[in-house]
Amino acid sequence: MKKLSIKDIIEFRRKSDKSKKTFAANMQMEKEKTSSDGGGDYWISSISAISKSFKLNDKKFIDERREELEQKYDKTDFQRTKTMYKRNIDILYIFEDFDFAKLKPEKFNFLKKNKKDSILLIKGLDFKVTPSHLFTYSSEEIDEIGAIWFVAKLDGFREEELGMFADILYRYLKIHYSKDYTISPKYCIAVDVVNKFSITYQQLEIGEIDNIFLRTVDELKKLM
Repeated sequence: MKKLSIKDIIEFRRKSDKSKKTFAANMQMEKEKTSSDGGGDYWISSISAISKSFKLNDKKFIDERREELEQKYDKTDFQRTKTMYKRNIDILYIFEDFDFAKLKPEKFNFLKKNKKDSILLIKGLDFKVTPSHLFTYSSEEIDEIGAIWFVAKLDGFREEELGMFADILYRYLKIHYSKDYTISPKYCIAVDVVNKFSITYQQLEIGEIDNIFLRTVDELKKLM
């Protein structure tokens, strides 16, 4: 069975009842499915620059990447490639004036990710979890940990869909880091870079955003 992503679960949720059955059957095949917006690397140009700007607190990486992609856009004659560049360029323009400060504590330290921790077993299914950054900080003498995940989809995400990234991100932190840190719901953040909005696990916790992750997983499991 293939390892699932949150995008897989979102794609499943958006389908008709009939299509969900076919989708569930396909999920049991080993072959990795390519997403309709170009796969995992489609948005890498913009997301990597945004992620680096967040980490180093410097917008120059966004500007430099945008200029680089604009040059590539002008040089290629392949329409599909031009479209990919254009979509990434549009995201970078959006983030030129984005305030990253609201997404992180005032004082914190980044924590190195461990690649072997990227697969979570949830209700018998393997899920890939690849946050952009992990960071630790102290709050009232308590060592806390947070994480941020910059994600993209061609048509963007609905609030409850983006909330699924925040949910599994919180589970990831709880499984791997709860022995050494208190998990921060406030700084467990998923960011939709296409629609430029974010969801925290805290919003799920207090019921501000409907948490649909486990319900959707249960629905998929029943069809498998």
